[in-house]
Parts: sequence; C-alpha cells; structure tokens
Amino acid sequence: MKLVIQRVKEAAVAVDEKVIGKISKGYVVLLGVGKEDTKETADFYRNKLLKLRIFEDEQGKTNLSLADVSGELLIISQFTLYADASKGNRPSFINAAAPKEAEELYDYFVLKCKEQGYTVETGSFGADMKVSLVNDGPFTIVLDESIYKK
Repeated sequence: MKLVIQRVKEAAVAVDEKVIGKISKGYVVLLGVGKEDTKETADFYRNKLLKLRIFEDEQGKTNLSLADVSGELLIISQFTLYADASKGNRPSFINAAAPKEAEELYDYFVLKCKEQGYTVETGSFGADMKVSLVNDGPFTIVLDESIYKK
C-alpha cells in the first residue's frame, strides 16, 4: 500500500465537472493498493495516517494529529502510485492490485476511518477525477512498503 498525504487548508475532487467530495482543514490522501496488500496492511496504514502529528501546535512545532485539529479526510484511489518506469519510458502497473481487490481494500480503508469518527470524503474509484487543493505548508508525506516491512 502506498499513501501520499498532503496537509491542506481545503480540497475538493470533481468528476464530470461536478464536485463529489470536499473538505476544509485536513489531509488529501492519495491511496494506492498493491497486489499483495491485505486488510492488515490497510489497518497498519490507517493507524499510521490517523496518528501522524503534522499539524502545528501553539509553538509552531508539528505536534498535533488530525483528531487534535478536528481535521477531515479526502481519500482518493490512485493506482498510478504503483507505476514502474524502470524499464523504458512507458510505466508498468504490474504491482498494483487488480481493480476489484483494490476497490475492496479502498472501501475498507475509508469505512474504518469513518468508523473512528472522522469526516471522510472520497473520489470515485476508477473515474477520471480532477483534484484541487490548497496545500498547507506545503507539507507532504509518503508512506509505503519501506515503512510497513521494517
């Protein structure tokens, strides 16, 4: 599983020029599912995401979590995080999960975030989406297999 997390002041996702998800302060999460990922993998990354302390406290230190600032989540599926362009110039996506399995884990990830009380907006799995955001910082974190396998 791979997550690109952007701390934002606001963000939205649109399909066919219609906004389908919109948040204020929080995280935009681009979520890629790999072919070997499981619910346990999703649980690990969800817990890591929700415990990240990357919002500033009164002293300007990144010491506050999403819950501490009543932040929201905009979670967008993005299989292209598994692009491999090591051979040639046309990326391969062989390490991305098949669409059915990827959608199931994506939906599971979103559901578990909601069950923990977070406001969660989403894109539309497999759709051509337009994402707009105001990155706060900018502050972007990448979580991937190198973290999980340690």
